[in-house]
Amino acid sequence: MTPASHSAPHRLLPSASNFRDLGGHVGADGRRVRRGRVYRSDHLAGLTATDLQTLQGLGLTHRIDFRGTAECAALPCEIAGIVSLPLSIEPTVVQRVLALVDEGTVPTEAQAVALMCDTYRGFVREGAPVYARFFRHFVEHPTPVVFHCTAGKDRTGFGAALLLGALGVAREDIVQDYLLTNQFYQRSPLVQARGPAHVMDVLWSVRPAFLEAAFDAIEQDFGSLERYLQGPMGLGPREQAQLRASLLES
Repeated sequence: MTPASHSAPHRLLPSASNFRDLGGHVGADGRRVRRGRVYRSDHLAGLTATDLQTLQGLGLTHRIDFRGTAECAALPCEIAGIVSLPLSIEPTVVQRVLALVDEGTVPTEAQAVALMCDTYRGFVREGAPVYARFFRHFVEHPTPVVFHCTAGKDRTGFGAALLLGALGVAREDIVQDYLLTNQFYQRSPLVQARGPAHVMDVLWSVRPAFLEAAFDAIEQDFGSLERYLQGPMGLGPREQAQLRASLLES
């Protein structure tokens, strides 16, 4: 990523370790993604009073929540003045790891990486209707929004990658933005997760291979990201123009 493309985010909300503004990247026609319009985050359930006040001062109208039912119940997150939009994608990878352990098989690091890659392929295929609703929200509501899951790295990371791709951001910049999670995310003491340490180290990080698995699945099934966006995501020329008009600088 070139220095001119996007500056590393500062800790706007210290109590939400993976909260950041997606603005600043160079998109279609050299136009930058607007700052102060789209934020990505982890669960937002442990905000300090100061950070909550900062969040409420950002002008957000909606909070898109990719977490599953049990995750939302364990860490409820309702923020006054911000409409909640649940777009649930139930987590599966930790459950798959624990099932293997219960059967007497401790996954290797390579097997954990393979499980994560498979999870990302699932975002592309089984998760397509959810991400289509995600895009529909941006087209219908051109107002500031934050979207998140529990760690803000996988379901959120794929959503951010798709959104930046639709805005014409270069693939290398999309990957670099995705990898910032490894710099900013800290495991929350509020999130309960168990498993072998070497496996959990994989599951609580992001790697280029995870996102590459998703893009490879898109290209395998649809030929290109553009066709995936126009097809399952519902972003035809009119919708894509609306999205770019809303989220790219003039």
